[in-house]
This record gives sequence, structure tokens and C-alpha cells, in this order.
Amino acid sequence: MIIDSIENASKYFRLNPLFEEAFQFISKNDLQNTPDGTIDMPKGIRAFIATAIGKTKETSLEKFECHDEYIDIQLCITGNETFGWKPRNKCLTQKGAYNPEKDVRFFADKPDMYFQLTQNQFAIFFPEDVHAPMIGNEEIKKMVVKIKI
Repeated sequence: MIIDSIENASKYFRLNPLFEEAFQFISKNDLQNTPDGTIDMPKGIRAFIATAIGKTKETSLEKFECHDEYIDIQLCITGNETFGWKPRNKCLTQKGAYNPEKDVRFFADKPDMYFQLTQNQFAIFFPEDVHAPMIGNEEIKKMVVKIKI
């Protein structure tokens, strides 16, 4: 997992060939005024913007998730978003079967830690990162970019 500010995004371009394209899109667009919905991106990148009131920790942990085929870049556009996190190799209780169509698997474990993102901060979740997003008690606008491995 990586946690950083958008100003430092170029440090991570070499980790995946699609990171540069994704972060350039983020920096060149007025995301605060971009409506919610799916964003047209090049092959290998899927992205969407969503605005919603944050969830309780308990509600978010119902979908304590990780992915096998995609890396998540989750960017906080406005608000304060808290995440739970735990390394996948420490998660012991899978909840349900892997869903290949949605590239998601869930765990019933509890996070090892929580952290918060504010405006223009992002987290990169690799397949080994189990995460619970959208924790908060105010409106959060965020962008999720899914990068094919």
C-alpha cells in the first residue's frame, strides 16, 4: 500500500506502466466539478467518481475487500475518508467466494490499522492490501481508478 499526496504521484510511475496515464488524467481534470459516474479511460484502466456520505466502520467492514486482477488508486477529492487496512497474508477468514466478474474477494477479519485521506491525497492498494473504504460521517467525493495488473 502507498499513501501520498497527488503532488508526489510521479514517484510511482515506474511501478506500473498505466500509473502515469492515470495520474496525468487526475492532474489535468477538474475533478471537484466532474459529475459522478464512470470515466472513459484507455484500455487497462477503469475509473469512476462517486459522492456519498461516509459509512460507519462496522458497515464498511462488511465489505473488507481486496482484488486479484486490478490495483486500486483511491483519491479523495473532497471530504475526509478513513480506510481500514490489513495485509492479505494476515487475513484468515474469507467471506464468500472470489467474484471474478467484479474482481473482489471479502474477508471477515478486522483491520490492523486505520488511516485518513483528505483532499488530493491518495492510496494505492495492491492485491495484497485488504481495505475497507468510505469510513466517515460527512460527504466524501472520491475517484477510484482500477489499473489492470
